[in-house]
Amino acid sequence: MKAKWRKGAAITLSAVMTLGMLAVPAMASAKDAVLNKPYVSLGADLDGNQRATVLELLGVTEEELQGYTVVNITNEEEHQYLDAYLDYSLIGDQALSSALVVGKESGYGIQVTTQNISYCTVGMYQNALATAGIENADIKVAGPAKISGTAALIGVMKAYSEMTGEPLQAENVEAATQELVTTSQIGDVLGDTEQAENLIAAIKEAIVASGIDDPEKIDEIIDKASSELHITLTDEQKQQIKDLMEKISNLDLNVDDLKAQVQGIYEKLEGMDLNITEEDVQGFFAQIGNWFSNVWTQITDWFSGLFK
Repeated sequence: MKAKWRKGAAITLSAVMTLGMLAVPAMASAKDAVLNKPYVSLGADLDGNQRATVLELLGVTEEELQGYTVVNITNEEEHQYLDAYLDYSLIGDQALSSALVVGKESGYGIQVTTQNISYCTVGMYQNALATAGIENADIKVAGPAKISGTAALIGVMKAYSEMTGEPLQAENVEAATQELVTTSQIGDVLGDTEQAENLIAAIKEAIVASGIDDPEKIDEIIDKASSELHITLTDEQKQQIKDLMEKISNLDLNVDDLKAQVQGIYEKLEGMDLNITEEDVQGFFAQIGNWFSNVWTQITDWFSGLFK
């Protein structure tokens, strides 16, 4: 599994760099100029009936679509981004996922609704899109029939880049893609997607808030978060999360921005009173250091007493 996660990393990075270049040059007021203007991403392999179904689910008519900016997502693009993390069979050979993205005012956050998406949840999309750098957007994701929805992330990011005229950072896009896949896979094994969302969000919050990038400390945070949420992880799952968090620890993310974009999840985590906030994480490691210091003091005092 670990080899599968690392497979194709160079290809994936190349792909996300391509996504970052899709946007047109940004203007100073780009974000303000696109407020409430719809941008649509459509799967390139939709037939006529499927297209009609998707547009109906997105609440868009063909007439309205003529006034929207439309980007198409190909199956080749889906594989470029996802092959490093998912088996070919899960991605499939047709691009069907579609999305509607509408820019909103500051403070709106990332709001997501889904139709015919069976694998990825609203919370998974929100968490991953916040990591990608998306902010203040109303997003609808739809498929013509029940589909996993993993590839829809690519369409949302492409539409958002087109909307703002600003490229998303390649490393953020790659981490967001890995985050969505990791969360969905762990949720599938746990049989509880909400717990998987909470776990990844809690660990990410602690990593970003504390600025921790040391692998051993990341291990400690994973153990502490899973313990607080009463989740039992296998060593393989821990490594999967660790690989993701090491990548996230190197991103230029702000914990307040994350909370502002995904308010519902982080408010829920605060309500759980988990002891993995920035202060608690730092205090946790301080306690470990103090314990070793106290043990050493006792040892040295004991030896000193022998020679008195």
